[in-house]
Amino acid sequence: MQDDSNVGSGVDSVSRRQFLQKSGLLAGAATAAAAIGFPNLALGQGNITLRWQSTWPTKDIFHEYALDYAKKVNDMSGGRLKIEVLPAGAVVKAFDLLDAVHKGTLDGGHGVTAYWYGKNTAYSLFGTGPNWGMDANQFLGWFYYGGGQALYDELMQKVMNLDVQGFPYGPMPCQPLGWFKKEVTGPDDFKGLKYRTVGLAVDVMKELGAAVVALPGAEIVPGLDRGLIDAAEFNNASSDLALGFPDVSKICMTRSFHQPSECFEILFNKKKYDALPEDLKAIIKVAMQASSADMSWKAMERNSKDYLAMKEKGVKFVKTPESVLKAQLAAWDKVMAAKAGENPFFKKVLDAQKPWAKRVTDWSDQFIGSYELSRQHFHKA
Repeated sequence: MQDDSNVGSGVDSVSRRQFLQKSGLLAGAATAAAAIGFPNLALGQGNITLRWQSTWPTKDIFHEYALDYAKKVNDMSGGRLKIEVLPAGAVVKAFDLLDAVHKGTLDGGHGVTAYWYGKNTAYSLFGTGPNWGMDANQFLGWFYYGGGQALYDELMQKVMNLDVQGFPYGPMPCQPLGWFKKEVTGPDDFKGLKYRTVGLAVDVMKELGAAVVALPGAEIVPGLDRGLIDAAEFNNASSDLALGFPDVSKICMTRSFHQPSECFEILFNKKKYDALPEDLKAIIKVAMQASSADMSWKAMERNSKDYLAMKEKGVKFVKTPESVLKAQLAAWDKVMAAKAGENPFFKKVLDAQKPWAKRVTDWSDQFIGSYELSRQHFHKA
């Protein structure tokens, strides 16, 4: 955490006007906060502390990402705003985070949109949908430049009536199909299989015949170990190694369309967010953008090393057969049609995503394409 012992010092070195401006800004923030009357927003000597919880266990790299974001905010604000992040379960269970932020039990948190799928199916489209051929960074491009933010806010605050302000960030790569007792050879291998996933992927994998169980990250490996589930996906090599997947399975199927691209979500209680001074709101957003890039770079370093570490532990990594990938895409067609028929807002989001995705993926394919030929040439692999 940032040392705030010197915050407010050096008054003699600034002009009277600067001092009065600064004092007035902080006083305004204190007045706004006091008017709302929330207990967890500590405004002492101009400093604000927000009490957060992530949806991840302490040992998961995802919780580390949450801490990284908080540190950027704390450092950039010079200690005026402090986000203190607790791990999953410290205050509420992982799947109860959104409600806790809405009620003000927590000031904010760090999670993924798939966890709130049960609240409204359209919520899962903001990070765990079909994504129309987009990778996660392209999805975030749609969110911040293609109209996604307005739809997300409408869903959150008007359709679902939640007192929450959120910001998706942190693009994740395509997720593995997951951990199995034996290699998956085709779509029929999922019939009757007790398989862990979350969000809209639940419906996709049900279309393949799986008996799907939704579990938070910390409960997956114990569930596999006790036989409560037969197979499971989580997210990435670093998380999988830290959570202990190689201890209960030696087969990891890579590449999948059940969650082709995903991102994290930063959540704030909206009253508490709205009461912040404008410069602190700007820091929150800039820190989110910086964390989005930094997280991507850290993931490259850690995921690649932890992938090799798991190979050394005897894990066999197998690319998912094309027949399964095609079956997943066909399942997405059915799931989208069904959910759009049930939920008008679901259709509204799909209709907004598809044209942007078509334009951006067409451009990407034409100008960027695949690096596979270059990789094969230089690395002989």
